Amino acid sequence: MKPAGAETLYTQRSRRLADYGFDGVTLLILPAALFLLLLFIYPFLYGLVHSFMPKSGQWYANYAKFFSDPYIYQTIWLTLQLAFPVTLVNVALSVPIAMRVRLMRHQRVLTTILVIPITLGTVLVADGLLNYLGPQGWFNRVLVTVGLIDHPVRLVHNYTGVFLSLIITGFPFTFLLALSMISGIDPALEQAAATLGARARQRFRHVILPLILPGLAVIFCLSFVDAFSVFPSAVILGAPAGETRVISIAAAQAAFEQYDYSFASAIAMIMAVVQFVIVGIILTARSLFYKGPAGGGKG
Repeated sequence: MKPAGAETLYTQRSRRLADYGFDGVTLLILPAALFLLLLFIYPFLYGLVHSFMPKSGQWYANYAKFFSDPYIYQTIWLTLQLAFPVTLVNVALSVPIAMRVRLMRHQRVLTTILVIPITLGTVLVADGLLNYLGPQGWFNRVLVTVGLIDHPVRLVHNYTGVFLSLIITGFPFTFLLALSMISGIDPALEQAAATLGARARQRFRHVILPLILPGLAVIFCLSFVDAFSVFPSAVILGAPAGETRVISIAAAQAAFEQYDYSFASAIAMIMAVVQFVIVGIILTARSLFYKGPAGGGKG
C-alpha cells in the first residue's frame, strides 16, 4: 500500500503527463521508438548525407555516376524482374493455402511445417538448392535415371535458381501474414453466403476478397520489400555479373570491392526510393478501391 501523499503525487504526475498527451500506453512506445531511431532512422539519415559526399565532383556526382552507367542502373530493372514475379506467386499461393489451412484440424502442425524454411535462412536454403538442383544433384539424376531427360537441366547459376530460392524463403513469411489476416474473418459470414446459394468462388469474390483486400495490399508490400532486397540467393544461385545482378550486389561491390562507401550509400538510397515508390503506388491503389467500412468504397 502506498501512502496517501505518494498516491496523490502519483495521480498529479499522471495528470500532468496526460495534459501533454502522454499516458501509460504512450510511454510504453518510447523503447520501441528509441530502438527504431538508433537502428533504422539514424543509419538511413547517415547514409543519405554520406551519399552526397562523393570522392570527387559535385554533391550529386554519385547519383550522376549511377544513372550514366547502363551496367549499374539496369540493376533496378533486373531486381524488379525478380521481385515482382516472386511477390505475385507468393501472394497467389499463400491466400488459398491459408484459407484451406484455417479450416483444418491440425492447423498448428501444418503451419509449423510450412514455416520451417524461415528457420533455415537464405544462405542455407541457397546452398541446399545448389546441391539439389545442380547438374549432379538429386533432381537431375532422378530425371536422367527414369529417362525423362537426356541431359541435366540447368536450374542454378541463372534466373530460375534465384526465383525458386526466393519462393522457398519468402512463401512462409507471406503465408503467416495471410493466415493471421484470414483467420480473423468470422466464418459465419461465409456460411451465411453459402446458405443463400453462393458457390465457393462467389463467396470468395463477394465476401472474403473485399474483407482481405486492405490487408492483402500490405502483405504484397512486405513481400515485395523482402524479395527486392535479395542478395545471398542472387550470388550463390544466380549469375552475379549477368541476369541476376541485382541492385544490392552493385551496392556491395561499390562498398567492399571499390571501397567507395559514398557511392554505395547512394545506391542504397536509390534502392530505398524505388521501394518507397512501389509501396506508395500499391497503398494508393488500395485507397482508391477501398475506403474502409464507413467510406463506402468499392468492395
